[in-house]
Amino acid sequence: MNYPLDLRNITVTYPDGPTVTIALDAADLQVPAGQVTALVGESGSGKSTLLSVGAGLVVPDSGSVRVAGTDLTDAPDKLRSQTRRNHIGIIFQQANLIASLTVREQLEIVDHISGRKRRPHHADELLEQVGLGGLGGRRMQQLSGGQRQRVNIARALMADPEVLLADEPTSALDSKLSQQIMDLLIRLTRERDLATVVVTHDRGLAAECDAVVEVNDGKIKETIVT
Repeated sequence: MNYPLDLRNITVTYPDGPTVTIALDAADLQVPAGQVTALVGESGSGKSTLLSVGAGLVVPDSGSVRVAGTDLTDAPDKLRSQTRRNHIGIIFQQANLIASLTVREQLEIVDHISGRKRRPHHADELLEQVGLGGLGGRRMQQLSGGQRQRVNIARALMADPEVLLADEPTSALDSKLSQQIMDLLIRLTRERDLATVVVTHDRGLAAECDAVVEVNDGKIKETIVT
């Protein structure tokens, strides 16, 4: 099976005064293309750390990291950055959108950062896919919270990644909007053949994913295939 995100035996520790805190303890996470995996667990259990390892933002103490076929286990920072820009879409808990930019420009800035030529038509296609067709010229203050999160999702897809990582993407939304965003992520995962990971505290939404991974004190407690 093709695993665009393949994390094996991941251990991450942090110094904590005279002791060491174990954030992840020999954790495994393999996500197939075209499927959504939910990470659930209490705050501080290691969910976000595992997501950060997959994004190449945290270098584990041990274990192997492969993203979109690239081995990042002992990779230099430049390769990590290139892989993140070209192969990983990240949806943050807060949209972190720039108030002075239009909706379309929020996406085009991804091309600018990557050194690509601006692709306004590609941006408009993505906005159409997330339900914001025709809104490319609007400013952030003209959008609802749910619409801003859709911009955040479209921006994460601008580089056509193979891996999509979402850290609590519905935490600031009400239940109706949360359901809409989860439905959108599942649909886009299928349509674009993504390996998607969603960190969530909402077990109802997690149950709609293809697999649910329980993280407890840095360990993978169990994987439930729905």
